[in-house]
Amino acid sequence: APVLGPFKALIDTILAADEQAPRKQRHTATQVFRRLVTEQYLGSYDQVRRYIRQQRRRQRETFIPLAHDPGQRLECDFGHIQVDFPDGRRPVAVLMPTWSYSNCPFALALPTERTEAILAGLVAAFEFFGCVAHEVWWDNPTTVATEILKGRERRLNERYAALASHYAFEPRFCLPRCGNEKPYTEKRVYTLQRWWATPVPKVNDLAELNDYLRRRCLEDRQRAVTGQTETIGQRFAQDQAAARSLPVRPFDPCIHQSAQVDEYQTVRFDTNRYSVPRNWAFQVVTLKGYVDHVEIVADGQVVARHARCYDRHQQILDPLHYLVTLGRRPAALDHSSVYRHWQLPPAFAELRQTLEARFGPRAGAQQYIRVLQLLAEHPLQRVQRAITGGAAEAELIVHRVERLARRADESVPAETPAVLASIQVPRPDLTRFDQLLTTGEPAYV
Repeated sequence: APVLGPFKALIDTILAADEQAPRKQRHTATQVFRRLVTEQYLGSYDQVRRYIRQQRRRQRETFIPLAHDPGQRLECDFGHIQVDFPDGRRPVAVLMPTWSYSNCPFALALPTERTEAILAGLVAAFEFFGCVAHEVWWDNPTTVATEILKGRERRLNERYAALASHYAFEPRFCLPRCGNEKPYTEKRVYTLQRWWATPVPKVNDLAELNDYLRRRCLEDRQRAVTGQTETIGQRFAQDQAAARSLPVRPFDPCIHQSAQVDEYQTVRFDTNRYSVPRNWAFQVVTLKGYVDHVEIVADGQVVARHARCYDRHQQILDPLHYLVTLGRRPAALDHSSVYRHWQLPPAFAELRQTLEARFGPRAGAQQYIRVLQLLAEHPLQRVQRAITGGAAEAELIVHRVERLARRADESVPAETPAVLASIQVPRPDLTRFDQLLTTGEPAYV
């Protein structure tokens, strides 16, 4: 190449500098050609393009085929698919843990990719597999590794570190921008999108979608991977034999934080506020955030439990939590959304109308509130039965509910275990006791 030859060193310099530049800010062959023209290059563009392609082919990274031992390694990643729900099509994140030896997968659709979702997903995966890998590999999501240190060292999210300690696995991470270090789960994401989610799944909710994904994972065990003579299920049996056993108790897959209850009997979690009973107002409580619900703990007991809300700046209020305060502020019955939107059987609305017609709007509302307060201690069906029993006064309804509660307690039979019922105790032989009284010596048999 007599024309291009003098310019090869300049091209090599440009390509070497590109290795340190951002991927989207590297020279194309056309840009290199234009730079050469400014340096008095008189040859063709094709010569430049062929030389650059040859140099880049030599610089492409190659890899050594890896073979992982059974039970050693579980790779994790999220895949994303579109799913048709009754309210329309929306994206869904699917956690895809995959064994490196057997290529055996697990798939779980989750409402989020936050730390609590990862915790819940891995706990479900370990239960599904019936064992725990010695190593669990991720890329570097901030929900798992809060900071990338030198090499493969990471600062772990404290709850993920607790999960790893509970199941005694080694948390491992790929080098940044090296997805090729966990190829099995990357291919499983492709399987999820092209095989299991094509055509677009139509389901009622995430539970139905997860039932479908679980069936596909189990069916996939009958298949053999290209190049393997054993099925995925046969190789997974070797994974199970070499992996760690499950602990006696599963990990509690939640995140913790402290919060103080405000004057509205609510505590903040994310941007939302969740209600607690009146007894815990103005106290410091512990919030446990799960992927599908929130628990509020005080004095070592769960005092409130709500479905998890992923909208922003919402109030998730339980009407039962405000019944004590409602007795002091009866006007809130009609001016608070927590009671205006409370869905109760029609018998309750009919009772209020009867009470207000009999005692007047103010006194009738107070009597109705007294009946509502029974729901804090008695099941809805019992109170409803007392209302429909003909009583149209709060105190009469209270007495009727208490009688129904006593009858329910008395009607519960004291169950005798079947083993005890089958035991036959022989009648005692009193002649031996009489002999002891007369002789003072026991009668031995």
